[in-house]
Amino acid sequence: AIKAGESTGETWDEKKHVCNAQTDAFGDINFGGFWQKKSKYARVAADTSPELLYELLTKQWNIKPPSLVISVTGGAKKFYLKSNLKKIFYRGLIKVAQTTGAWIITGGTHSGVMRHVGLAMRDYALSNTVQRKIVAIGVATWGVIHNKDKLVNEEGFFPAPYVIDTQGQGNLTCLDNNHTHFLLVDDGTNAHYGVEIPLRAELEKYISNMEINGIKTPVVCVVLDGGLGTLRVIYHAICNNTPCVILEGSGRMADVIVHVFEQRENKNNSNNLIQEQMKKFFNKDFKNFTSQEIEECKKKVSEVMMFQSTIRGVHYGGFHMGHSGTCSGCDLHDAMTSALVGNKPDFVSLLLENGVILKDFLKKDNSTLCELYQKLPNCFFLKKLVKRMKLASSSRRQAISREANKEAEEKISLDHVSDEVRHLDLFLWAVVQNNKEMAEIAWDQCGDCISAALAASKILKKMAEESIDADEPQEMLELASHYEDRAIGVFSKCYKNDEERAQKLLVRTSRFWGGTTCLRLALEADDKNFVAESGVQDLLTKIWCGELSVHNPVWRVLVCMVLFPLIYTRFLHFREPNVEPLNCWSRLVGLYCAPQVKFYGNIISYFAFLFLFAVVLMVDFQRTPSAGEQLLCIWLFSLVCEEIRQVRSRVYIKELWNILDILSILLFCLGFGFRLTTKLFYAGKIILCIDFVVFCLRLMAIFTISQTLGPKIIIVKKMMKDIFFFMFLLSIWVVAYGVAKQGILIHNDRRMDWIVRGAIYEPYLIIFGSFPANIDNAGFDINSCSMNGTDPLKPKCPVLNEKQMPVFPEWITIIMLCVYLLFANILLLNLLIAIFDYTFQEVHDNTDKIWKFQRYQLIKEYYSHPPPPPPFVIFSHLYLFIRKMVLWDAPAIETEFSKSLVPKKLNPIEEEKLLSWQALMKDRYLLSVQKEQSQSMEGRIHDTSQK
Repeated sequence: AIKAGESTGETWDEKKHVCNAQTDAFGDINFGGFWQKKSKYARVAADTSPELLYELLTKQWNIKPPSLVISVTGGAKKFYLKSNLKKIFYRGLIKVAQTTGAWIITGGTHSGVMRHVGLAMRDYALSNTVQRKIVAIGVATWGVIHNKDKLVNEEGFFPAPYVIDTQGQGNLTCLDNNHTHFLLVDDGTNAHYGVEIPLRAELEKYISNMEINGIKTPVVCVVLDGGLGTLRVIYHAICNNTPCVILEGSGRMADVIVHVFEQRENKNNSNNLIQEQMKKFFNKDFKNFTSQEIEECKKKVSEVMMFQSTIRGVHYGGFHMGHSGTCSGCDLHDAMTSALVGNKPDFVSLLLENGVILKDFLKKDNSTLCELYQKLPNCFFLKKLVKRMKLASSSRRQAISREANKEAEEKISLDHVSDEVRHLDLFLWAVVQNNKEMAEIAWDQCGDCISAALAASKILKKMAEESIDADEPQEMLELASHYEDRAIGVFSKCYKNDEERAQKLLVRTSRFWGGTTCLRLALEADDKNFVAESGVQDLLTKIWCGELSVHNPVWRVLVCMVLFPLIYTRFLHFREPNVEPLNCWSRLVGLYCAPQVKFYGNIISYFAFLFLFAVVLMVDFQRTPSAGEQLLCIWLFSLVCEEIRQVRSRVYIKELWNILDILSILLFCLGFGFRLTTKLFYAGKIILCIDFVVFCLRLMAIFTISQTLGPKIIIVKKMMKDIFFFMFLLSIWVVAYGVAKQGILIHNDRRMDWIVRGAIYEPYLIIFGSFPANIDNAGFDINSCSMNGTDPLKPKCPVLNEKQMPVFPEWITIIMLCVYLLFANILLLNLLIAIFDYTFQEVHDNTDKIWKFQRYQLIKEYYSHPPPPPPFVIFSHLYLFIRKMVLWDAPAIETEFSKSLVPKKLNPIEEEKLLSWQALMKDRYLLSVQKEQSQSMEGRIHDTSQK
């Protein structure tokens, strides 16, 4: 070996520059981590005899001789194993190894198929406290091991510290920390993969010829995915009469061999067939193959096929194609139904892994879904269904009898469920009964998983609102939160992988959910955490800016709204167009149709409206409506038209701001109607003044776009609810004290206004420090009251004695006042402050999420808002009216945000690609969740062991 930095100027030659020497890398590897995992390792020459290696394994490392050897090979890098195949592979591999005492031999690195073998070992170790140790031997090339210098020590037998550094490994690779033993094969080369293949094949062949109790040790080669190196391993295995199990669906070389095997009789030219399958399954990577490598692949695959035909009759030899199931899915349908009805989630998972296809299982003609709903266990959904079908008592408080449930079950038909039977039907069936385990299994099968999770969150929250059970609502809300987290997790994975496609998932119309979108479902489910995701907010920012660039300062946008010719300069930036540059008209439309420009225009318009309204009320309110007031009426009419346009939304009346809009319009119409009459002229003005207050309160809605003021408005709204219930509690004390005080002081005052003033108004003012003088004789003034209550401007005097002084017991009224102040001023007002403080903290801790959710609602509103602000918006409504009522050409109602990124409906091919990509990201997300759970379990086990 030549040291780094040195050069002899000679061409490297294996025979000249490589020699055998005593190994300097052997002993134990310490991978660190919670368990301080240790594995045996040895650096060996590429021409080491298999007898010597077997002696090392069995006598030096004390491994019990195997009764079976499972040789796993396949993709080394960028290998993704589908969730259903992964479960089958993990479970099958560990089960066979555990029950037979097999050795598992792999490439030993922390990548590709070898890493999955290690993960299967780890999952087995975590889930079994008492288990039989499984031997996993990694046979790897010494020259490709990252940080291999850490393993070198001439004395050996030391716990070599080894860190898995996948980020800094470059073209090299790290060892896997879940293997138990390593044979590191060295031929003197560096960074050359595949050096270990011949030695590994010889070792497996040697073991297969070993006899234990007169029986040879069987060896089987399991193949997943893979490239040219995998094909070489398969070739060596077949040449040694080693049977191979090819896992169909795992990708690349495995699928090439399977499909060539299945179609070889239908094709005359096998070389063309092999090349076709390579192009198909290697996809873009096929371009990286050299012509020499392609020819080698053709030759070896052809020889594998030929060798297969010659050894078909061998006892254990031969070539077997592996599939995901061993029996027909239709044969398992009855068992699947029983497992679902009997709430056996583990059994359902097992059946799905072994051939049950939900599309076939949920066929309409065999009424499977109908049968599942008929056998639905007693739950809140069934009770609601019974009430809907009027089979129970008319009293909503009466418990539903089991006889009524049975009658409902008998009458349930497929008319009550979706006609389009999909995977989501089983998911909904599990969700409506609040069954987390079943719902999770069904959700994993859903193609449109983000929409399904958000829909489940919405359904569960709605059911929690209507449930009368004490425990069910909390369980439903927890499950709703779980599916909101699922939607967030999958979307985050999608967004990190491809931002543009992830945003398409948000705004595409889902045919599975009635043409709605993910954003709409999140809004209706009140999923603030989902809306607060950075990917969602980035999309909303793009929609908010429209065709304008998101980097434009607000002041530039405002200037261009007035001086629009500036848009034809570089003063204002537009988004980069996908197809061709924007022309003059497109720039003008892009400016004034942007939601933020519509918003700013409406703000300016609203301030102008309030200014005109204030001028009319204070300066220009005549018997005959002035020009200003007439303009005000036209302005209000344009606002009415806009409210009518918004009423199409089902959630319109649920918004506080919309309620204020309706109230302000009704008050204006009432006040304006009164002011046109002679007798109610002044009353009309009063109503219009009150209406001005309502319009000013409506002004707060525009501040919801502000990250600072927006959440504060939410705090005010919540505090208004708090103070409503507080006032009910306070009114008890006010009325109690006021009536008692009035009864003690005043005798038979029949004037209603003064009764209300003395019993309610004055006790209310006491809370704010306005203390009455009539409860204390020292403060009594006979000139401040009327003796018989005849003066309408003075209260009636209390009962007086001959000295014209009050005769009421002064000590009682003072004590009552002190007690009233103690409870009202100190206790109740401090309680209100505490309530306000709790509300403030609750909202303040979620300020960012609340603001982002409010921002979404505002952007949604102004996205569909006509470009002209009031009162000019009336021209837009006139145009819509003419199209609909005169020309009978009703404008299509655009799906929310649909024009911003994608067309209303994707074509089937595009949608299928998008959903397939989403399913892939879902599998990756679930894999990361499982990894985090495993790491968390390791941490808990470590903490427990430390204690």
